Amino acid sequence: MIVPAYLPYYVLAGAIGMIAAILFGLQSALRNAGWTTEDRTATIRAAALTVIGWFLLAIALASADAYRGTADRIPTIQYGILVPILIGGLLIWRSPRLARIIDAVPQHWLIGVQLYRALGVIFLILYATGKLPGLFAWPAGLGDVVVGVLAPVVAIAYRLGPRENTYLVSAWNLFGLADLVVAVTAGFLTSPSPFQLFAFDLPNELVTEFPLVLIPVFLVPLSVLLHIASLAKLRRDALRGNNRRGTARAPA
Repeated sequence: MIVPAYLPYYVLAGAIGMIAAILFGLQSALRNAGWTTEDRTATIRAAALTVIGWFLLAIALASADAYRGTADRIPTIQYGILVPILIGGLLIWRSPRLARIIDAVPQHWLIGVQLYRALGVIFLILYATGKLPGLFAWPAGLGDVVVGVLAPVVAIAYRLGPRENTYLVSAWNLFGLADLVVAVTAGFLTSPSPFQLFAFDLPNELVTEFPLVLIPVFLVPLSVLLHIASLAKLRRDALRGNNRRGTARAPA
């Protein structure tokens, strides 16, 4: 399928903007948390190497057609999606240093930065021009737009009233994760492979090709990890609150 001329600029600019926002936001959060210059510099350098290295690897693999779907080949795109999520999720769960970083980053920033999800409108644009099947484009596009538009709303609500809006943040995170699961599932079932079940009249070829494949193999795992980080921070904050209340109630 012919890739629209504007698509590489759209996807690459969106991904680069997201990386810049993460690194800039992290730098600001660590400064506000009182981290030393040495700790900030080391952390930002490690974060930049990790995220940019991951992005460049995703570009290299996508450019080499490592994820391209064909009707007679077992799909490989699931590895590009799941491996970063498993590694990142394990680090969020087990790494004390990463836990310290998440503690330093404000919850409203973890939420609000996902405004970029509104860029998922590209799926609807590609559907309207006959490049993507509706069974994939509608749930993926609408879901991403809703999550992205709600991100700053939920972030502001939490910043103004953390206790009152904890459940709102949890609900938004769960909805965001569900949206990604639905989008990935729809993409898998409509893309050319031995497991394709739908959209045989317009197979979902474009989502397995460069540059659009960068969305499932880079931006989707990044979004999942941001949701996990937000939920982990909510849980840790709740545990600290319970411990403080328990200490206050303890008899002298």
